[in-house]
Amino acid sequence: MDLTLTDDQQLLRRTVREFAEAEIRPHVMAWDEAQAFPDELVGKLAAMGLMGIQVSEDEGGAGMSAVDYCIAIEELARVDPSIALSVAAHNGLAVAHLAMAGTTEQKARYLGPMVRGEMLGAWGLTEADSGSDAGAMRTTARSDDGAWVINGTKQFITHGRIAGLLVVMAVTDAREGNHGISAFLVERGTSGLKAGRHENKLGMRASDTSEVILDDVRVPAANMLGAEGHGFVDTLRVLEAGRIGIAALSVGLAQGAFESALAYAKTRRQFGRSIATFQAIRWKLADMATRIEAARLLTYRAAWLRDRREERISTASSVAKLYASEVAVRAAEECVQIHGGYGFVKDYPAEKYFRDVKLCTIGEGTSEIQRLVIARQLLGQ
Repeated sequence: MDLTLTDDQQLLRRTVREFAEAEIRPHVMAWDEAQAFPDELVGKLAAMGLMGIQVSEDEGGAGMSAVDYCIAIEELARVDPSIALSVAAHNGLAVAHLAMAGTTEQKARYLGPMVRGEMLGAWGLTEADSGSDAGAMRTTARSDDGAWVINGTKQFITHGRIAGLLVVMAVTDAREGNHGISAFLVERGTSGLKAGRHENKLGMRASDTSEVILDDVRVPAANMLGAEGHGFVDTLRVLEAGRIGIAALSVGLAQGAFESALAYAKTRRQFGRSIATFQAIRWKLADMATRIEAARLLTYRAAWLRDRREERISTASSVAKLYASEVAVRAAEECVQIHGGYGFVKDYPAEKYFRDVKLCTIGEGTSEIQRLVIARQLLGQ
């Protein structure tokens, strides 16, 4: 296994980093305080291929690998984790589900606009009473005269208010448990589809997170995504790969926090010298750098396995997501600590990394769920 980046991958890293520094960094706090995803950024992201990163070139996408995807998400998260989260949710959830399970007609209709940035994607799985227990969902879909009528409420949906297309999971046969869940494509503007509460979040505030209400939403039978009853199985496959994206986001956030702490430590003077000369600070920086590199290697390994089309990547993706997200929490905490009182005010980026990072241990499966997945694999269950 060789995880040395190719020349093209090094160019991708430089390109996305330069874009993030020029187009995102100057606006980070304004977007955070507005609590709104910047529409003006979508076209620029699409022009770089970042709205269809792993969609094949034949289908209009950038045709990049899973490792390439990690590089792109990492570099966005290094500057603003909120933007990286939106890009990851669009690519790793909505687009990925459509690309994996969609029919030729569904892909022809929706993938193009999504890749071109004309339509943001949202993925509707979570509900108030079914977070980690996705099988407990209450949203239903009943067949009615050649169509499906969907009723329910989804919660904590990225792009819930602004997505042009939602992938919605609903129970089509309650008797079958998890195997009675199906997925549907629902376009913005469909009668009965409404945006509910806009979440006032601790962090990741520039990424839209909203409730989605489905009140007798009627969609054609052709809008079922994948086979009937296969929605839950397909969801697990989407999440398996999506966790690699969140691991990459965690690595990028940790890297940004580390670089911020390092720069501050070099310039902050106490007792007549830079605080970077004190052993306590040096050890913090050394530990941060070591953990981040380990998290990066675990993340790239999981992506490498995915690129090799390994049948089971659940353990590798869960290991990467678990470790990287918890490393990011530690890095963000140490960043604040090194900044001292300045880490607690908005004049420095430390406090935003600290607010943003906690979602990494929650989204796309909590740390507890990752440990459960890993343990089941170890025990052969």
